[in-house]
Amino acid sequence: MITVGVLFGGRTGEHDVSLCSAASVVSALDASRYAVVAIGIDRAGRWYVQDAPEVVPDPEFGRKMRLERTGTWLAANHPDDNRLTLREIGSGREVRLDVVFPVMHGTYGEDGTLQGLLELAMVPYVGADVIGSAIGMDKDVSKRLLAQAGIPVTPGVTVSRRDWERRKREMVDEAIGRLGLPLFVKPSCAGSSVGVRKAKSEAELCDAVDFAMQFDTKVLVERSVPCREIECAVLGNDEPAASVLGEIVPNHEFYSYEAKYLDPDGARLSIPADVPSALAEEIRSCACRAFTVLCCAGLARVDFFLDRETGAYYLNEINTLPGFTSISMYPKLWEASGLPYAALLDRLIDLAFERHAVRAALKTEC
Repeated sequence: MITVGVLFGGRTGEHDVSLCSAASVVSALDASRYAVVAIGIDRAGRWYVQDAPEVVPDPEFGRKMRLERTGTWLAANHPDDNRLTLREIGSGREVRLDVVFPVMHGTYGEDGTLQGLLELAMVPYVGADVIGSAIGMDKDVSKRLLAQAGIPVTPGVTVSRRDWERRKREMVDEAIGRLGLPLFVKPSCAGSSVGVRKAKSEAELCDAVDFAMQFDTKVLVERSVPCREIECAVLGNDEPAASVLGEIVPNHEFYSYEAKYLDPDGARLSIPADVPSALAEEIRSCACRAFTVLCCAGLARVDFFLDRETGAYYLNEINTLPGFTSISMYPKLWEASGLPYAALLDRLIDLAFERHAVRAALKTEC
């Protein structure tokens, strides 16, 4: 039996979202095939093996994994058997993992930090590696690479904290002059719409950038496109496949954190999206190409804007560890494509072992 370590929580503004995703993953993993070990990481970065993983109701998110803080745990690698070992200092108890399934969104979980630790431990894990995770997390860097590859991206400018502090007036004039109003402002390295605001005036733009700078040292200011929000799920390693398309129909002004997670009527998911077949195929192909350009592996959700006025599409962003609740867009897109939730988890774990075998065969000396 394969021992799967499901990592959740973390030092991130998306901590609670991760607990929700973990509740669904742990509940759906096939108990006849896997021994599941739930490992919670608290907001201070401490790891805790959960002796009795428990899914509990939550007034805001519906349900989530309980994170019990018991014991003092250390992680160690065992390169001889490609396992990650967790050891509790007080009791000496050890837990060994054959593969890790990170269900951690945002900073330190989705940005390559955790992936670097797992690479050092030489353990198979689900999802993109260090470089793919880091690129996918940084919207500024990923947009530049996508644009270089000829993939259409939303017009925008990047504002660093240093420049904002030194020449705010100039940067406001540049953004409005190039892009007009209204504008969307978002942290470069955050997800789940954390720190995102819409600015309809110069004063609101200044406030929005100041707000976003609380979450990152680099902020994107982007043109507001009158659009439909189209999403595509990608699955695979070297030969990625794309799901049917889905559409987010927000009932808020835009698809904010509140609309995604706190308001049960915040948005409606339309699957499959009502998009002409030729255009849908073009977007699906673009999603797979972006997946490859940005060095992704395992899974990613690729989000597009479809201009209501011109019919043009723009790649908005890529998410290398998207939300994984049973009602999240990524698993629902694959379910609509003929791959049920539990089978999707199986496929992701298989892909983790597949990629690990390739990397383990590489030489480390001349």
